[in-house]
Amino acid sequence: METKPYAFGIDIGGTTVKCGFFKSDGTLMDKWEIPTRTENNGEAILPDIADSIKRKLADQGASLDDVEGVGVGVPGPVLGDGTVNGCINLNWGVVNIKQKFLNLLDGVKVEVGNDANVAALGEQWHGGGEGHKNVVMITLGTGVGGGIIINGRIYSGAHGAAGELGHIMMVEDETETCGCGKKGCIEQYASARGIARKARKVLAAEKDKVSTLHKIHAVTSKHVFDEAKEGDQLALSLVDWTGKMLGKALSQITVVVDPEVIVIGGGVSKAGKMLIDVIEKYYRKYAFYACKDTEIRLARLGNDAGIYGAARMVLF
Repeated sequence: METKPYAFGIDIGGTTVKCGFFKSDGTLMDKWEIPTRTENNGEAILPDIADSIKRKLADQGASLDDVEGVGVGVPGPVLGDGTVNGCINLNWGVVNIKQKFLNLLDGVKVEVGNDANVAALGEQWHGGGEGHKNVVMITLGTGVGGGIIINGRIYSGAHGAAGELGHIMMVEDETETCGCGKKGCIEQYASARGIARKARKVLAAEKDKVSTLHKIHAVTSKHVFDEAKEGDQLALSLVDWTGKMLGKALSQITVVVDPEVIVIGGGVSKAGKMLIDVIEKYYRKYAFYACKDTEIRLARLGNDAGIYGAARMVLF
């Protein structure tokens, strides 16, 4: 059967919904955002998206009959049948998003995935993992997320929780609690918040150590990397510690999944080569011998990874 000319990739966030209008060959024709209306248990979110899709098609002189499918990324675990097992940011409980969206779009093909997994698929398709079928992506933002792509497809696991890479346990004697309820997760150390938290602790313990970080009122992860690039020794030690945590965590992931490429994304990844170099230093040290040469790359799609991955789900 011939592929229809268009597809949509939708990335639903707590504040805005990112929408991508694609040709079926993967070319992004247009992108835009609409507000995420989370009131009344988020009941307006899907109808708003459906209306926006229909308006975009009307502008193109097209209709739903010209659409191969609509892919959707959501901030929560997703089961195989398109049921979302709760999305706190959207005020959704357990709901079959796929079926609801099918009804709103007159039966057009719909696929639903966790937003981090979907972003990983986008990077595998047209980003840092392009050209490879087996990719792990770890996203270093406010928290730590990720996604696992096997043979070009998202691996989401039995409970929709595969790819929750931020919750690999790294430190047994951690006293503070992670957002997931456990203690010692990599998210507590390698996220933007985690790096800043570590910096504050080190600065408090080493008040006499010369560092430009002491002059900054509210230290962020960006400050740490910026000062490290200027040669600040305390900042360099914090970067090295972050790389060690990530290198160890990634060595545990690859011994299970054995990807061709590891893609590093999220706001912290803007540190660029310095971050990749320090992760590689420790990854090569800790990785199983057969996985030591796994390539580590920066993500390329930025905030567009979600819409690319969502479109990809319906363009296989």
